[in-house]
Amino acid sequence: MLNRRDLLKTTVVGSAVAALAWSAPAQSYPSVEEVLFDPEIPVLGNPEGDVTIAEYFDYQCPFCKRGHKDLLDVVRQDGNVRLVMKDWPIFGSASVHASSLVLAAGENYEKALNAVMATPGRLDKEDVEAAIAGAGLDPKALWERFRKDMDRVHGVLARNMDQANAFGFGGTPAFIIGTRIYHGAMDRNTLLEAIAAARQS
Repeated sequence: MLNRRDLLKTTVVGSAVAALAWSAPAQSYPSVEEVLFDPEIPVLGNPEGDVTIAEYFDYQCPFCKRGHKDLLDVVRQDGNVRLVMKDWPIFGSASVHASSLVLAAGENYEKALNAVMATPGRLDKEDVEAAIAGAGLDPKALWERFRKDMDRVHGVLARNMDQANAFGFGGTPAFIIGTRIYHGAMDRNTLLEAIAAARQS
């Protein structure tokens, strides 16, 4: 059983970021299992890793995009981290469209995710589909898959939204590493420190 801990303050990329270790039994919080082990969300990195990183993100968030390569590099180089990308499309219909197509991509999830995360700036639906097509995937086929898988995708997005609201996230990105919450962007060194802290807790 995890114990609730006091709010900690840390500095990430020059700005104050609050970190909180959360407890599953707290009424206002979802459980560790619900957040880190949602069976409907693909796992990147090492599925058997000893630390899980969950990132609440939006495909139009510039800070999410800017940090994505560092996040993937850290996970790859560590070799023992599970990565769960928690779609939280808060920037409008293009973000929802991107999340819907990527979550419907099945075995091509990571390819679709990385393609859309590599796009610059704000998006419209055509930008999303062009990015997916540029990765060698057929956006029309993904749309058909989404239509058949709509209940699952909508369920994932609804759970992620409920969790983000329960944790009081003010925007994207937000991270949970182990059982500690980090609000805001994280650079490579801070990610490494957070992973080390999770292993020590």
